[in-house]
Amino acid sequence: MTAGLKTIIALSFVLAIGFLLVILSCALWKQFLPLLVVATYVLAPLPNWICGRCANPDDFSADSSVNAILDFGKFCTGFLVVMGVALPVVLAHCHIIVYPAMVMSIIGGLLIYGTIISFGMFFQEEQEF
Repeated sequence: MTAGLKTIIALSFVLAIGFLLVILSCALWKQFLPLLVVATYVLAPLPNWICGRCANPDDFSADSSVNAILDFGKFCTGFLVVMGVALPVVLAHCHIIVYPAMVMSIIGGLLIYGTIISFGMFFQEEQEF
């Protein structure tokens, strides 16, 4: 699949909408704690990337330690994604932020994370053997 200029423009548009929603969820109600959602979604792909680089999986090795490292990276990524959704919910439940800010923060965060994942899928180089 070839990623062209239209893909870059579409991904940047969705990313801009995600950031706009998160920033508006903070600025409209003057509570800036939902900005932590951006940090969790930006950091979420890093454990997968780091563990994938450290594991160096080989199809011919039957090492279970390689799978353990990859599974740990997936676990940490899943934890950060769930934390990105759960953090605004907890903040809204404690009445630190209002519920519309929670909804805007969750939708914006999911758009940001979806854009990061889509960018990784569209622009991933295929490895030659």
